[in-house]
Amino acid sequence: MTFHADWMRLFSSSRHPRYCRLDYGGSTMNVSRALIVAASVALASIGSPAWSQDGISTISIDAKAPAKPFPHFWEQMFGSGHAVLALRDNYRKDLKEVHDQVGMRYVRFHGIFDDEAGVYDEDDKGNPVFNFSYVDQIYDGLLAEGVRPFVEISFMPYKLAASQKIQGFWYKPNVSPPKDYAKWDLLIRTFAQHLIDRYGIDEVAQWYFEVWNEPNIDFWAGEPKQATYFELYDHTARALKAVNPRLRVGGPASSSAHWVPEFLKHTAAEHVPVDFVSTHGYADDTVEDLFGTHENISMHDRVCRAVEKVHGEIQASPMPSLPLFWTEWNVPSYGDLHARDNWYVGPALAHDISQCDGAVNEMSWWTFDDVFEEGGVASEPFYGGFGLIALGRIRKPSFYDFAVLHSLGDERLANSADNLLVTRRKDGTLVVAAWNLVDMDQVAHGNPITMRLAFNGVPKNARVSIQRVDETHGNPMTAYRAMGSPRYPTQAQIEALNKASTLPAAETRKLDKGALELTLPVNGLAVIEISEK
Repeated sequence: MTFHADWMRLFSSSRHPRYCRLDYGGSTMNVSRALIVAASVALASIGSPAWSQDGISTISIDAKAPAKPFPHFWEQMFGSGHAVLALRDNYRKDLKEVHDQVGMRYVRFHGIFDDEAGVYDEDDKGNPVFNFSYVDQIYDGLLAEGVRPFVEISFMPYKLAASQKIQGFWYKPNVSPPKDYAKWDLLIRTFAQHLIDRYGIDEVAQWYFEVWNEPNIDFWAGEPKQATYFELYDHTARALKAVNPRLRVGGPASSSAHWVPEFLKHTAAEHVPVDFVSTHGYADDTVEDLFGTHENISMHDRVCRAVEKVHGEIQASPMPSLPLFWTEWNVPSYGDLHARDNWYVGPALAHDISQCDGAVNEMSWWTFDDVFEEGGVASEPFYGGFGLIALGRIRKPSFYDFAVLHSLGDERLANSADNLLVTRRKDGTLVVAAWNLVDMDQVAHGNPITMRLAFNGVPKNARVSIQRVDETHGNPMTAYRAMGSPRYPTQAQIEALNKASTLPAAETRKLDKGALELTLPVNGLAVIEISEK
């Protein structure tokens, strides 16, 4: 990694990975096109890693260095499957656990208007009939756990659909345009007014309303796709704002970072309300799909490269200050290697946090748990699902990854290493994340790494605490295999798995003349805290 690459990254048509081919491309260095919007902060304090005779790199960290704000943009919003799953007991228990341990504040899911939610019907004369009974139970349940809805307005009620265009998910969402936009507008106005009547405008004004999901692929059957989606967006945004201008609406909710310039050009030209931009991108989306090129870009660099691309598109648009919400993302699955069940998630997540910082307002990890039915009912706990908590409420390594990274501070200090994230809390405590990222298909060739962190501005013998997530910390898979990998683990087995994976008390050390030597196994993540006192 070149000098100051970490800071250069800060500001820097497509298929969803659920149905795209995997592209394991080679690696390449990701340098932001924006090239250091805030590079003046603390550059004087950074030096390239020094190498000792024993081959261990030494990285200097100045606890008193100037810093930039570091909002926790990666942990406040999560996705989940479809709306009625929120009525499930395990879903709500998982929601509470991720809220309590990770800091989740918003959840986004498909299908609040699907027929299974019972929102829309018509009488014998074709007049709309509305029923918000399940909607109330769904949103009441979220709010009771301290989580607000990020409302994805989807999909089309069967009786309101212009045609029966059914998308391929197991629960059969209708993705047709409406047969009558007057009825669609009435549905949106009635829905919004009901929410305000039930929860109050001061509450609902803190929600977000995103129009549809991935209309550039098979979630939208309008033809031509873009023009008909813009028509849907225009009607929806204007109907929401007609109820109350404080309601926040945005789009285009596209797959793989598509349509953003066109969407912003359209909304500006037609004076259509838009409060935020949303799009999606996954690490195993193809380079051609994300960028329209044939570059050789490693999967672990693709998400933030795409974020930077869209960030630049917004800045070049008629509305350059709009916030960017990346409403679906995840690390690569590596197919049958099931990376999302593996401790690989930790360093891949930390790498993305480090790269994407400064270019995005919120990122919504898809998903917070594996109560999930896109391909049908899950039949075993560890099938490579997107979530942090596996079927049966078994905590995955990714749950612990998010939990330990939650402890990062709210200021970021620049540093010279691309596998180190240095933060500071308001009380002066340094919190440093370090990782050893090895692509899942290259694990056999990976090796542990050792680094020496040299701290300035803290006592030379300061107390250090270290929390780890790796193969032997926060990993239930060893115990699961020892049980014989039961397809339907009993409650006693689930309890044993969670006990086996629960993180132990943090390892404690003292700095040695201001330095800490740290060894990280392949795909190991460590979070280090050092107090000034």
